Formats: sequence, structure tokens, C-alpha cells
Amino acid sequence: MSIVAALPWSIQLLAALLLGAMVGSFLNVVIHRLPRMLERDWQIQAREFLGLPLEPQPRYDLARPASHCPHCGHAISAWENIPLVSWIALRGRCRHCRAPIGWRYPLVELLGALAALAVLWRFGMSWPALAAAAFLWCMIALAFIDLDTRLLPDVLTLPLLWAGLLVNVQGAFSPLPDAVLGAAAGYLILWSIYWLFKLLTGKEGMGYGDFKLLAAIGAWLGWMALPLVLLLASLVGALCGIVLKALGRLPQGEPLPFGPFLAAGGAVALLWGREILQWWIGAPILR
Repeated sequence: MSIVAALPWSIQLLAALLLGAMVGSFLNVVIHRLPRMLERDWQIQAREFLGLPLEPQPRYDLARPASHCPHCGHAISAWENIPLVSWIALRGRCRHCRAPIGWRYPLVELLGALAALAVLWRFGMSWPALAAAAFLWCMIALAFIDLDTRLLPDVLTLPLLWAGLLVNVQGAFSPLPDAVLGAAAGYLILWSIYWLFKLLTGKEGMGYGDFKLLAAIGAWLGWMALPLVLLLASLVGALCGIVLKALGRLPQGEPLPFGPFLAAGGAVALLWGREILQWWIGAPILR
């Protein structure tokens, strides 16, 4: 890492931009396929439990089948799969059938690139920067999966939680005791709110995936970051809910997924949390 850090700043920025865009392209695959992979696994488990015969199915994972147009099945060539550039060159349409390619694909690639640039600016070319980039990329994937499916898969949130504790063994982002308390407090805060809301209204206000996501954020950033994350997530979530209802885009009684706002709050807290907390409480924050 020290050899890379010795490179000119412009080369470091370009490397971060390219790496982030490529990771963003992979995140698109994760966002689209992971929920479907989990659904197939649940169906197989249900059939095994019920003693029903298993039906042979073609391979479907993050590597196979190869990327293709969902409308016509056209296999996407390498030059059609260059992050950001291909979408612009193709004008957002499939080269074969001219069906539109959703704006989300370049958006996720752009967010992946911006995440890499942000951690390079914030942490420099270092191992904490690489860990921070992985955290932000996971936040992007979880946010969009939750938007699509109202799910925050355990296969992402639980490894993210343990990874947060491991990277903080040497206090990369928070002292380890604060990280452990952050993981426990993150889960228990939303778990308590969930049951209080359910006892008062008889309805479920959020899912267990939200508890695990906030626990993972607490494991990475420590317990002191949790009030900031919750405040940001609640304010932005409420504002988005009001705007969507005013525009008629959020049907009455349909809940707004909370995961994307927790992820955004976690990203802000990672990059600027120390400065925000210092301004908020008016005292230096040790990390």
C-alpha cells in the first residue's frame, strides 16, 4: 500500500475512480441476482421440508448466466459492459433490441466510483481506506436491494457486522469496546422501537434486517455514531416520505423501506461523522 501511496495524486484518483466504477458494475449484479438466488434457495428448502421432489434448474448465481439483456436475451459483450461509458455510448438502450436500460445501472456504477473517491480523499491511500470503501459499497448494495425487495439479506448484514468488529481490533474507525457496544446497541435500539410500536399499534413498523444493519453500522463506527445515523436516517426518511406522498408515488399505508436511509446515514457518519459530532456536542471526539 505504501508503494501505491507514493504514486502521483492524479494517478491515485484515476485508480480509485476506475476501481469504484468496476465494483459498482459488480454491485448491479449483486443487487439484481442476490434476492433471486435467495428465493431459489428458500424454495428448495421448502420443497425438501415438505418432501416434494426437487426440480432441476439451470445454474443461477453471481457468475452464471453471463450478463444479457432481460428483454431479448442478447449476450452483453465486453465493450457493452464498460462501467458508465457503455451506457452513455449506447444512449441507455440495448444494442440489439433497443429496449431501454434502466438509469439505476449507471447510477450504481457512479455511486461506486464516488465512494472510492470519497474514502481516498478522507483516509488517503491506506488499509482503512480500502476497508471504508468496502463498507460504502455494501451500503450501496443493501440500500438498493431493500428498495427493490424490502429485504436486507443476512448474507450481507451479518458478515458486515463481523467485519466491522475485526477491522476495529486495532481501532481503525472506533475503539474495539465502542464497536462491540455499537453492535449491541444498534440492534437493541431498533428492536425496542419495533416492539414498542407493535404493542401500541398492532403493526410491524420495520423488519429485523434493519436491526442487523444498524448493528453492523455500530460495529464499524462505534456506539457514539448511532444517534447521528438514526437522526439522519429519520429526517431524510420522513422528508422523502412526505415528498413521495405529495407526488402520489407512495400509496396510502405502504411503508417506506428504512434500510436505504440507515445506509445513507452510515455513509455520512463514516466520512464526516467525527466533524459533525464535534460541531454537535462542541467537544473533540476521539477515534
